Amino acid sequence: MPRRVVLTKAGGPSTLAVVPMEMPKPKAGEIRIEVAYAGINFADLLMRLGLYQPRPKYPFTPGYELSGVVDAVGDGVTDFSIGQRVVAALPNGGQASHVIVNSQRALHLPDEVGLDVAASIPVTYLTAHHMLHHLGHMTQNDAVLIHGGAGGVGTAALQICQWAGVSNVWATASGHKSSTIEAFGGIAIDRHNEDFVEVIKKATNNEGVDHILDPIGGDNLSRSLSVLKEGGRLYTYGMSAAAPTSKRNLIRSYLAWRKTPKFDPLRLMTRNRGVFGVHMGTWKDEKVMLKQLQRILEGINSGRLAPVIDSVFDAEDVAKAHQYIHDGKNIGKVLLRFK
Repeated sequence: MPRRVVLTKAGGPSTLAVVPMEMPKPKAGEIRIEVAYAGINFADLLMRLGLYQPRPKYPFTPGYELSGVVDAVGDGVTDFSIGQRVVAALPNGGQASHVIVNSQRALHLPDEVGLDVAASIPVTYLTAHHMLHHLGHMTQNDAVLIHGGAGGVGTAALQICQWAGVSNVWATASGHKSSTIEAFGGIAIDRHNEDFVEVIKKATNNEGVDHILDPIGGDNLSRSLSVLKEGGRLYTYGMSAAAPTSKRNLIRSYLAWRKTPKFDPLRLMTRNRGVFGVHMGTWKDEKVMLKQLQRILEGINSGRLAPVIDSVFDAEDVAKAHQYIHDGKNIGKVLLRFK
């Protein structure tokens, strides 16, 4: 029976449900995908909490990425046929057993790429590639700091840096995740027992780094800016500091949200630094997106990129999957399995 994940209201994981749905039918220019796997990202958690925009009206189905098999095509679609394996990125609605996708947002999958691996690509690798290459024009001699280095985007960014031959890469994470960072050529910083500001200043002779990837937000953004090199770029793409866990209450989360800096354009000008806000779910230039996805698939086919899949939850256990990510247990990607 066709089914989908729905968010019924803002709140904790209990606001998630899996419900039956009518089989959707593709219109002209669309394809229908029988979903094998759908990715879960921290953006989904923030959206569930009511902190992420744009957000459809409740109830709605979240999900920015999926993999599966085409099982219906709309009029005018010539690039896809029934039975083809595909990966797709979309603005929302990906966490369902059958999903309608604009054909321009899907890619054929090489036989060598598994459906689980494919579902790990669109958000994490696309976000990391978009920041470092499309926006940042990263060069081999640049220095990079990645916060949350053992997460989905973090491990993707580490591999992309390694692929580009960038050797000066630091990444923050809990101490027990250091080996993951080091396995991808990064220098681990224990976020609970080390001050990344002190580490970076000492390692760079107070010059700072060229790129900083920050999904944490709050005062972490201000501290990140303090170690950004002249001409450097700070990318903000999340707000995990404001997301409550089993160990963090809502008051502390609210305070973390309040500590998020309001960037002064004059100060940015005088210090020659830039701040990018990144949300691939709202990126509208599909040609840019598909070009980057094709490049990422090339990296996977060549063995230069290898998605780290932490765990796979059945779709009916979506609430457990959300809590698992909230509590920072994952190293790499978390997926939902529909088939």
